[in-house]
Amino acid sequence: MSAIAPPRQTKYLAQVYSAVIICAIIFGLRQTIPMFMSSINGATGLGIVNLSLAFAVGQLAWGFFQPISGAISDKYGTEKALLIGILMCILGTLLIPFSSSTLALILSVGILSAGGAGFAGISVLMSSVSRVVPKEKVGFYSGLVNAGGSIGQFIMTPIAAWLIISVGWVDSLEYLALSCMITIPLAFMLRGKKSSPIDTPLGNTLPSQNLSIGQSLKFAFQTPSYLMLNAGFFVCGFHIAFIATHLPGVIAICGLPTTFTGWALAVIGLFNIIGSLSAGWITTKFPMKYVLSAIYAARGIIVLIFIFTPKTELTVLLFAASLGLTYLSTVPPTAGLVAKMFGRTHMGTLFGVVLFTHQIGGFLGAYLGGKIFDLTGSYNWVWYMDIMLAVFAALIHLPIQERSAQAKIKPSTI
Repeated sequence: MSAIAPPRQTKYLAQVYSAVIICAIIFGLRQTIPMFMSSINGATGLGIVNLSLAFAVGQLAWGFFQPISGAISDKYGTEKALLIGILMCILGTLLIPFSSSTLALILSVGILSAGGAGFAGISVLMSSVSRVVPKEKVGFYSGLVNAGGSIGQFIMTPIAAWLIISVGWVDSLEYLALSCMITIPLAFMLRGKKSSPIDTPLGNTLPSQNLSIGQSLKFAFQTPSYLMLNAGFFVCGFHIAFIATHLPGVIAICGLPTTFTGWALAVIGLFNIIGSLSAGWITTKFPMKYVLSAIYAARGIIVLIFIFTPKTELTVLLFAASLGLTYLSTVPPTAGLVAKMFGRTHMGTLFGVVLFTHQIGGFLGAYLGGKIFDLTGSYNWVWYMDIMLAVFAALIHLPIQERSAQAKIKPSTI
C-alpha cells in the first residue's frame, strides 16, 4: 500500500502548513514588540501610561481589523486580505523607531503593526483552512494553526532579546520586520474564497450559503450562545493582553534580568503549542463549551497561585509554563463552536467579530495594566481582576447550546 497522501489531502495539507508558518511569523513578531517598551520609553520619555495607551490601541486595532479582513477574505479571496495585513505589519514595525510622540506610536505600534497582524491574523487563516479540511477535523487543524503562533513566539522572542543586546533595539526592529517578507509567497498558497457549493453548519443539513454576510451577522447577534461566546472571549483578551504587554514589567519588579523576559515569553509559547494542539484534539472528544470552561477556570487558579508564590526564576518559569498551557488554547474550541453553530461560508467574518470582542478586553488589559501600576506601583489589583473575570468566563460558557444554530432559522427573521 502506498504511503503517499491522496492528491486532495496533499493539497489541503500544503495550505494548512502555509497557514501555520504565516501565523508563526506574524504572531511571533507581534509578541516581540512589547519587549521594546522600555527602549521606546527611554528614547521618547513618554512614560508607561502613554506607551500602554499605544499598545492598548494596538489590541483594539488587532481585533477591529479581524472581521473586516474576514469579510474581504470571504468575498474577494484570502490572499488579498493576507497581503494587506503583511504590508501593514512591515510598515508599522519599521516606523516605530521614528515615532517620538504618543500619536505617532499609536499609528505605528497600534494601527499599522498590531492592526496588520490582525488583518493577517487567525480569523482569516483558520477560516481559510476550515474550508479545505474535512468537517470532522476542523477543530484539530484550527489547533494546529493556532499552535503556529506559539511556535513563532517560542522562536522569535529569545531572538529579539538577543538582537536588542547585540545590535540595538532600532536595528532589531528592522530585522524582525524584514522577516515578515517570508510570508508573502505563502499567502498565495491560500488563494481562494468561498466554501463548497453545499456548505453546512457542522452536523446540520441546512445550506448556510443562502445567507449574505449581513444576514449571517444579524442572525448571529440574535443567538444567545454566540453572545455568551463573545463574553467569554472578552475575558480571554483581557488576560492575554495584560500578560503580553506587562510581563516584562512584572519580571523587572521581580529583579530578574532583561533577557529573562524573552525566555519567559518563549516558555509561554512553547507550552502553548502543547495547549493548542491538545485543545484541538480534545474538542473532537468532549463538548467544546466544557473545554472552554475548564481552561478559564484553570487560568484563575494559576494566577491565584502565582500571586502568593515567591518570585524567583524557577517560579516565574513554572508560571509561564502553566500559563502557556491555557494561553491561546481557547481559540480552537471557540473557532469550532462558531463553525458548528453557523457553518463555514462566513466563518471569517463571524469569528472575526468574536476576535474583536476579544480585543476590546485586550484594550482594557493592556491599558489598565499600565494605569493601575502607575497609580499603585503594583500589578496586584490587575491580577485580582483577572481572577474574577476567569471565574465569570468559566461560568458563562456552561449554558451555551452546542449545536447548529441555523436549524432554527426562519426566513422572516432574517
